[in-house]
Amino acid sequence: MRMVIKFAGALLEDTPCLQALARQTAELAQAGHELLVVHGGGRLFTATLQRMGIESRFINGLRVTDAATRDVAVMVLGGLLNKRLAGAISQAGQPAIGLCASDSACFLAEPMQHDELPGRLGYVGYLVSVNLEFLESLWRAGIVPVASCLGLGADGELYNINADHMAAACAEFIGADRLIFLTDVAGVLDGDRVRKAISAPEIESLIRQSKVSGGMVLKLEACKRALDAGVRQVRIVGGATPAALLKAANGLRGPGTRVTAAFPAAPSCEVAR
Repeated sequence: MRMVIKFAGALLEDTPCLQALARQTAELAQAGHELLVVHGGGRLFTATLQRMGIESRFINGLRVTDAATRDVAVMVLGGLLNKRLAGAISQAGQPAIGLCASDSACFLAEPMQHDELPGRLGYVGYLVSVNLEFLESLWRAGIVPVASCLGLGADGELYNINADHMAAACAEFIGADRLIFLTDVAGVLDGDRVRKAISAPEIESLIRQSKVSGGMVLKLEACKRALDAGVRQVRIVGGATPAALLKAANGLRGPGTRVTAAFPAAPSCEVAR
């Protein structure tokens, strides 16, 4: 089975949690699944910018990325965090390799426009292509590719991509069967309660009524894109929950939120595309 697993950046800063998830990732790869791991890192990225005296600005949840900010993104996302995650999976017994967009031109991007004004967001892009042949060569060799959320533009520049959107686009382009978002929260919250399931038709209503906010808005938009593209199962799971990744990857009912293509027929049924 082919899967995309997206790690929230906060999980990479918690060493015991990272090691536990790396072991689960290694176990899935050793069971024969083709995995593409995508990771974020916004919190450490922001902290590094602060230490360097660079202000962070956001428009609709997207970080405005000038040249200096982009260079820090490459340092933190394409460097430190990317190698930390690839190293943890490798130490768990499954060879992994950290990838940046420019490596074999594996992830191509175009600049994102906002309010029809090109360049307003700076070096922010969206994924337009994946070098699937290259990824398949890694899977045949038994190697797990670990991708930072960066894309290579036609101008040769690197572009910062929202990690949730990149994970959904990757799932579409590689024809993934499952997309799993590992987060630093238990799932999609309704007050203090974790929603067990959300249908794609509900997402717009939840956003419009402000029942979800911040990064969860982008995550649910990414879920909807993946389902619309034919990904059969999408889950949002708290990465700190024991065995959460294995349960989600094996399609077991368990922690987190299932995002489905249609309204569930009954509470006991999981509806997938």
